[in-house]
Amino acid sequence: MRRALALAGLAVLAAIFLFWVTLPDVSPLATSWPRTTAFMERRKATLAANGKPVRLEWTPVPLSRISPEMQRAAVVAEDARFWQHDGIDWEAVRGAVERNLEKGGVKVGGSTITQQLAKNLYLSPARTPWRKLRELLIARRLERGLSKKRILELYLNVIEFGPKTFGVEAASRRYFGKPAKDLSREEAATLAAVIPSPRIFDPKKYPDRVAKRAKRILRWM
Repeated sequence: MRRALALAGLAVLAAIFLFWVTLPDVSPLATSWPRTTAFMERRKATLAANGKPVRLEWTPVPLSRISPEMQRAAVVAEDARFWQHDGIDWEAVRGAVERNLEKGGVKVGGSTITQQLAKNLYLSPARTPWRKLRELLIARRLERGLSKKRILELYLNVIEFGPKTFGVEAASRRYFGKPAKDLSREEAATLAAVIPSPRIFDPKKYPDRVAKRAKRILRWM
């Protein structure tokens, strides 16, 4: 019995060690763009499986070339306490848990911009405790290793905005024919409305649906 417990203990310690050492090193992100992201690679794999070209529209730009209105719209729409929390908004998490219990399932998320960035960069979409724990720990690493402005800069440059369209620069040119630095308040709110689900909130396919959400974001702004 003691031998079995000892082996079990060693197995747990080994699992914890493996979990920790396989967390990504986020330090290069402080000064350089990622070459790709886990989310982009999944989209490429889907395109390839369907026999379609896998080239994505993606042009990373510094925060100075992203409209302040776009920065504000993304924060108020996705993570209102972004500038105050340390990567995890425990108040939002508690509210999400309560709403999910009421709805009887995982219907509402409480992820911060930092957590969304961690998931986009490194993780699968699987809703497992193991994946969620990795997301939380990576988010804390991002907050410790990068400034808030850099986190927002990376986030706005890697999130999906539509078919083969990643980052706010490509999205701005796709939907409005202009660079991200020239986005108006209304245009910024429209792009922010797309973020939760580009397939559901597609400005070209569902303009009324997107406009309704954009109006809410404008009020929050």
